[in-house]
Amino acid sequence: MKKFGKKGAVVIVLVLAIAAGVLGYQRYEAAQAAEAAKVLSLSGNVDVREVSLAFRGSDRIAEIFVDEGDTVKEGQVLARLDGRELELSIAKTQADIRSQQSTVEKLHNGTRSEEIAQAQQNYEQAQAAATNAQGTYARYQAIYDDIEGISRQTLDTARHDAEAKQAAASAAQSAYEEAVNGARPEDIAIGEANLDASNQELARLEYQLSQYELRAPADGVIRSRLLQPGDMASSSTPVFKLSLLNKKWVRVYVKETDLGKVYEGQPADVYIDSQKAPIAGQVGYISDTAEFTPKTVQTDELRTALVYEVRVYVDDDDNVLRLGMPATVKIAL
Repeated sequence: MKKFGKKGAVVIVLVLAIAAGVLGYQRYEAAQAAEAAKVLSLSGNVDVREVSLAFRGSDRIAEIFVDEGDTVKEGQVLARLDGRELELSIAKTQADIRSQQSTVEKLHNGTRSEEIAQAQQNYEQAQAAATNAQGTYARYQAIYDDIEGISRQTLDTARHDAEAKQAAASAAQSAYEEAVNGARPEDIAIGEANLDASNQELARLEYQLSQYELRAPADGVIRSRLLQPGDMASSSTPVFKLSLLNKKWVRVYVKETDLGKVYEGQPADVYIDSQKAPIAGQVGYISDTAEFTPKTVQTDELRTALVYEVRVYVDDDDNVLRLGMPATVKIAL
């Protein structure tokens, strides 16, 4: 009896130990469940914005300065077209501008005294020649009228010569008066307009040449290099695909039953396998359209199967997130 009493005590102790263990495990599970209820854990993949970079103009690619995987900065030159033809056009336009500038300056400054003196001398010589020719014609006319001592042809020749000399004198007089008076305002305005047009053409050519350099629009990483030096580029043919670094996000999907727990601007932590420390982020986009569902929801079971796209945006200063990388998002509720 005494021996049986000892065995009974052992059994009782074992039963109590098992009961305590079961109770402790149940409490542990309850605590874990309560803790898990405070955090919404979602799985997804990293996504980034991409830009297809192409030249504005069409020409042959002369140089490419970056390759796939290279990190580039905003404004960095990535490639250049062959711009020799444009450079020649710019040089010609610059020469035209210098010539037109001299013309405008001459119009503003007026005629030099030496040119005025030369114009006056030319006018006096032309006037003297016209007077002499007119006198010759008058004598021939008198002879022809009195005694017909000369032929009609000789008279006509003298008359034509007098008229030509008079026209030349009138032209020389106009040139002399123009030299004295200087350029008219209308001529100055025309010269300045032509100069401005040449300057605008130069600006257009220089801008066009600047577009022969393909620059990075933002900080990023070259994902694809699609053309090589010697290829013909055009505005419809990308040269690079650039992944932007300024904003990344993790695309996750939330069940309809959890959708009410998530809101824009809500803090979130992003975890990846390659590092233990989380990356801080926030909910930035919640889709208002369910995915992977029928057009009409018929039962409660189908409603719980609805999922909505959510984007958690992060600032990845260390550039550790890569396109398509799996990630876990945890949102404190």
